[in-house]
Amino acid sequence: MDSINRPPEKHVISKGLDAFFLNIYRSANFVFRFFKEVFRPPFEFTEITRQCFEVGYKSLALISMTGFITGLVFTKQSRPSLSDFGATSWLPSLVSIAIIRALAPLVTALICAGKVGSNIAAELGSMKVTEQIDALEVSAINPFKYLVASRVLATTIMLPILMMYSAFVAMMGSFLDVHTNEQTSMTTFFENAFSSITFLDIFTSVAKAIIFGFTIGMVGCYQGYHTTHGTQGVGKAANASVVISMFFIFIEEVLIVQVATWLRTP
Repeated sequence: MDSINRPPEKHVISKGLDAFFLNIYRSANFVFRFFKEVFRPPFEFTEITRQCFEVGYKSLALISMTGFITGLVFTKQSRPSLSDFGATSWLPSLVSIAIIRALAPLVTALICAGKVGSNIAAELGSMKVTEQIDALEVSAINPFKYLVASRVLATTIMLPILMMYSAFVAMMGSFLDVHTNEQTSMTTFFENAFSSITFLDIFTSVAKAIIFGFTIGMVGCYQGYHTTHGTQGVGKAANASVVISMFFIFIEEVLIVQVATWLRTP
């Protein structure tokens, strides 16, 4: 029986490995094609602007609520620990370091991965299964530049802006809690908050947001552009876009933090 069962198992393993390496090849080719197409005219400025509106403006409400709650809750959770040491005056510095270095880019990226990434994958997946992408090719329009390059550029451009906005809203949420409990003025709060922030912190956060935005756009476009199996495949593409984007975001977070730590070490 073992000899009968082994060949199918080996065949399944071999087939799985082939699919794995084929996906890696397709992903690498997809990224290389993006960099080849994005610098080649004509440039789809109108579509890029529209996608920036879709990614940025339509995410403001969710980003605002999440950022405000993040700053407020983090401050409330940190106060008891600092109170034990009589160091509540350090709250603004602690919160600003946590938000600007880590929370603002990470929370913004995770929200956009769920909202924007899934939307991109579902939209392109629907166009793929209904053969609208093939129709664009017939119309002498480069579908990759029009659909993929514009969306990846939009997420790469807008995520740093959303990140900075999220950081500002989170700091306002923190200030509200500090002002309520310690009656600290806004001027004093922000002076203490930014006394511990360096240019490297801001640069690292912006770099994170750019990389996270590129990852979200690229993964969402890849999953949508290669959707198969009809409408069922559209749902799978949207789900895979969120899961894979979040996985890459956490990996990139670890790597960037490690590099920033090396740069901070004298």
